[in-house]
Amino acid sequence: MILSGLEIKKRLGKDIIIEPFSEKQLNPNSYNLRLHKELLVYDDNVLDMKKNNNASIITIPPEGLMITPGRLYLGRTVEFTETHGFVPMLEGRSSVGRLGMYIHVTAGFGDVGFSGYWTLEIHCVQPIIIYPDVEICQIYYHNINGEYITYSGGKYQNNKGIQPSMLFKDFN
Repeated sequence: MILSGLEIKKRLGKDIIIEPFSEKQLNPNSYNLRLHKELLVYDDNVLDMKKNNNASIITIPPEGLMITPGRLYLGRTVEFTETHGFVPMLEGRSSVGRLGMYIHVTAGFGDVGFSGYWTLEIHCVQPIIIYPDVEICQIYYHNINGEYITYSGGKYQNNKGIQPSMLFKDFN
């Protein structure tokens, strides 16, 4: 079962933390998250799962930045979230999808207990101009049934910004 927008609001500061929070970003059954002004792009065309791939930061200026197909852009949300007792999920907004832009390649699923900023794996099907602070995706919350272990550690917990892949740590 998915929480309604009113239930999300009711649980703020308890089971759900969204900072900063703005009521205008609250939807009937989700909350819109905004794109931060920085993107991360990998420096090499060929990426190696076993190594920490070098990446560079690009800043999205207020007048926008054109992104192009064939390149992965890692972004992050402006909002910090923390969730207890629910499974947070992330999806692109339909208005963004209708422009041919994906905000996550495969990673829209969060763990109960996740705390941090959401890293967005951005890809587009044709060139598109993007802007900082645009409401780019939405977070929604599923109930979790049965006993569970709260996610408290790991490669991406309590992050402070965009997180490149840390899959290489699994090989050590």
